[in-house]
Parts: sequence; structure tokens; C-alpha cells
Amino acid sequence: MLTAEQNELLTRIGPGTPCGELMRRYWHPIAAASELTGTKWNKRVRLLGEDLVLFKDREGRLGLITESCPHRRASLAFGIPTKEGIRCPYHGWEFARSGECLAQPNEPEKSQFRHKVKTPAYAVEEVGGVIWAYLGPAESKPLVPRIDGFVREGTIRMLGRCVVPCNWLQIMENSLDPVHTEWLHGHTYEFIKEQKGQAQKVAISSHHEKIAFREFAHGITKHRLLTGQSEDCDDWKVGHPIVFPNILSVGAGDERVDSRYYAFQIRVPMDDTHTMHLWYTAYVPPKAAKVPEHLLDKVVTYDVPYQDKNGDYILDNVDAQDIMAWITQGPIADRTIENLGASDNGIALYRRILRREIKKVEEGKDPMFTFRKAADNMCIDLPNEGDKHHNAEGIRSWMMRIHAAHSPITDEVCKIYETHKPAPRPLRAVS
Repeated sequence: MLTAEQNELLTRIGPGTPCGELMRRYWHPIAAASELTGTKWNKRVRLLGEDLVLFKDREGRLGLITESCPHRRASLAFGIPTKEGIRCPYHGWEFARSGECLAQPNEPEKSQFRHKVKTPAYAVEEVGGVIWAYLGPAESKPLVPRIDGFVREGTIRMLGRCVVPCNWLQIMENSLDPVHTEWLHGHTYEFIKEQKGQAQKVAISSHHEKIAFREFAHGITKHRLLTGQSEDCDDWKVGHPIVFPNILSVGAGDERVDSRYYAFQIRVPMDDTHTMHLWYTAYVPPKAAKVPEHLLDKVVTYDVPYQDKNGDYILDNVDAQDIMAWITQGPIADRTIENLGASDNGIALYRRILRREIKKVEEGKDPMFTFRKAADNMCIDLPNEGDKHHNAEGIRSWMMRIHAAHSPITDEVCKIYETHKPAPRPLRAVS
């Protein structure tokens, strides 16, 4: 249980808030690079309580500035690209990627007024086919983290997305709660199938005998021992990480048997009560596979629904089940009336680390998982299980029960692995 003041501290991420200042020390993914190609020049972005526009200029360079033009507040999301930046569609004022006003077409020719006008601008960079944004102080800007799955070459990459109408923290806390998988994704799923006359047992409903959490350099690893498992299994010995502050890594597999893939859930705070949830997956094709070029040349994007056409929650999809649990806690979960048990130790640990890292920023220190030396950031290898117990029914069964069911290339990905005889250790993941 938290006090109301503690809950406010950990959930509010707007400009000037303690947690907002922490979040502004990190790079956040805001779009796939493939979204700004061809005739698509601009994209609206809401990030950390600010309304922004991501754009590319005529030279193909990316910029990120406040959406409202400082002249008469019209939206720059409909702006005209220029060689040096973007023009407001309302009166043609031109702004550079730095936010400087470059031109005011209808002002007096010798006017110096444009030099007095500037709009907030932020850094953007592309890594792994994804565009990342940094909203913090320029003098504190770290390197964009080169996480293993984002920089691995030759992978098939997908980016699912969903705007979840709730605070980012209750989504992150889900990742520090291993036992929810056996109930929400296991027994609840089985009950839904039972109601439809489709009785089915799934491996993810296996009982947790033990759980554990260990802090490491980049966050927390979580570990589970399920009924029937030995303590020598990867689920217990290796686990998988929550990368601070807002990334869950759930990749798995063993490259020796052509079953390696990287998977990330990234919870990007749009404002206090809305989160852009992203699922980034990078599949390493089997060595003998001939992969079509269209599966390798860009990150494929898709939207992930959590309600059906009647507005009811979708409860036979793992990720939609999670979203139901997050939303029904309220826009911002009231942690003053919760009752944490022994199985919630991971949540308590994460909250302690979050408070600690907020304090470090207040003291002018770098928070964890920030990089300043290129040598330390070549490729950030994260621990992940090679062989997970959960979802042992195979790649197609698993992908059709998660967000990937909505990807336009899921069938093609499945066929690649099925054609090349899936290994005894199938691709699996947990949430």
C-alpha cells in the first residue's frame, strides 16, 4: 500500500514532476521509420504530457517540435516540408529542426521579428527501424540504448501498438507479477474457451511453485519455477528482464536450433492517463531459410485492439487480457487501498527502485540504464531464457494468441519456421 503522496510521485509524468523529470532522462520510441516514407511527411506524437509533431524535411532529416505553431497556434501536423524544416500550413512560418523560426513570409522584408520566435524542439534518432525521442535537458542527453534485438541484423521486425487509457505504472507493474500468467492467461483463457464449448488446456496455466526477483545493472530479472520443473531450467536460472524504466524483454529461443527471437513490450507514457503500448519483435530466421526481401527491409506496423466490435473486452488474446486488467484498475490505480501479498515482492522492489532513481535525478546524477560511452553501448545483451515452459504448443499457436495475431505478416513468419522444421525448443514468450 502507498500513501496518496507516494502514488502521485510515481505516476505523474508531466513537465516539472519528479517522475516526469526521470522519464525525460530516457529515449522513448515514438514511431517506426517506415511510417515516414513516400508521401507521409508528418506524424502527431503525444509524449510525457506534450503534443508534438514528428516530421522529415526535404533532405529526409527528422525533426520533433511542439505541434502548435507559436504564431496563431495552428497545427504543424499538417505542415509543408522544406529543405531546412517545416512550414505552418496557416501562414507559412518556417521552423528548423532546432525550433528556430527561419521565415515569416508576410512580415516586412527587413523585419527581425523571426529571430525573437522559437518553438520547443527535441532530439530524435533512428535505431532498429524505430524513431526514438529525447525530451530532457540537452546537456544531460545520453546515447540511444542499442538493445540487442534492435541492432541485430537480418531479422524480421514487427511493431504492434495500442493506446491504453490508463497510467503507465500499472502497466509496468504487470511485468513484475509473474503469477498473473497462470490465472489471467491460463485459467481465464481456459474458462473463456469452456464457455464457448471449446474446452482447452494451455501450458501457461501451470502453477508457480516459486518466484524470485534480482536487481541487475539494467533493471530487474524475474524468475519462475513451475510445477514439474527442475531448478536447472532457464525459467528459474536465467529468467528475463524488466529494463528500467519501462521495457519488458520477453524474447526467447536457442540459435543452435533455429528458435531465437527478441521481443519487447515498451510502455511509453503519453500523459498521466494514457500510455502508448508498443510490442517490438525481431525474429532471427532459420539459417537455411530464404526470406523474402519485403520481410527484411522495414519494420512492419499494426494496431492491436483490446475490444471487439460490440465494445466488449477481448478475453481470448493474451495481450488484450493484460489490457483489460490494466484499464479496469482505473485511469490511475489507487494504491492507497491495495493489499499486497508475498507474491507481490517484485512490484514492491520496482517501486523502491523507481523512488531511488527519481532521487538520483533530483541530485543531478544519471539514473540506471543510461549510456554515455559508445564502447558501453555497442550492443546491450539482455538475459533471456533459451527454453521456456510456457506456451509450448508451438509458434503458430502462440502467435495467434498474442498481439501478433493482428500483424499482416504473421502467417508468413510462421510458414518460414514451419517449413524449416521447428526445433524441439519452440519459440515461446511470457508476459
